[in-house]
Amino acid sequence: MSDPLSRRHAAGAVSPDQAPALEPTHAERSRTLLHLNRVGSLSTLSRKRPGWPFGSVMPYALDEIGRPLFLISSMAMHTQNLQDDTRASLLVTQSDSPDPLGASRVTLMGEVFKLPIEDMPVTRQLYLTRHENARYWVDYEDFAFYRMEIADIYFVGGFGVMGWVAAEDYLQSEPDPLAESAPAIIEHMNKDHADSLLLLAKVFAGAEADQATMTSIDRLGFHVRLTTPERVRSVRIAFLLQARSVADTRKIMEQMVRLARDRA
Repeated sequence: MSDPLSRRHAAGAVSPDQAPALEPTHAERSRTLLHLNRVGSLSTLSRKRPGWPFGSVMPYALDEIGRPLFLISSMAMHTQNLQDDTRASLLVTQSDSPDPLGASRVTLMGEVFKLPIEDMPVTRQLYLTRHENARYWVDYEDFAFYRMEIADIYFVGGFGVMGWVAAEDYLQSEPDPLAESAPAIIEHMNKDHADSLLLLAKVFAGAEADQATMTSIDRLGFHVRLTTPERVRSVRIAFLLQARSVADTRKIMEQMVRLARDRA
């Protein structure tokens, strides 16, 4: 199914007043966060203290639909816990945020099972792509691959942004196509196009400010932090159509700046 923003843009009917501030779903943001990170906190149920949670630092990879893959030793306490009770949770947090409470984080709950031998070649390749150093111990006899079968997900996107995500919604989602390039785009816009951000905020969000700083970007739009003598606030500005690459983003931003100049 084609995207409604794309259809309106193709029809030539998009204007600054019509572009809604759409955002990725919690499922998409969860998938993107797990894609960008490499390590989480795995909580298993303690075998020594029945019913008590036991936390472990846990490197992970993802399979083709986003299920976490672990390479763990039979001697590890979390592995022994899983042998008694397969239920576990994996917490992954945004690693580059200066404010941990304002950062995104996601908790996956599910059951963790040892993978069958037929899944090993593909899993090995996926895992070593994410954790190259694991090649030094991947073939040890006491190490094996495990996979989490997801039962439920809870996503927190910062203050006041949170909610449950159905496992099937997460498994059907994909990482945001701008996830890898977002830091470079944000740095470039803030360094070289601060005036354009002010103009875009004025025309597309109806908000004037003395300073505008891009804080995040995704395929559907971006957030800008606006500063005035009275307050600091954040606004969401939607793209005129979806951006699937850095080149798309550049073209869309240039078009939006031209439209904003015509309207200003």
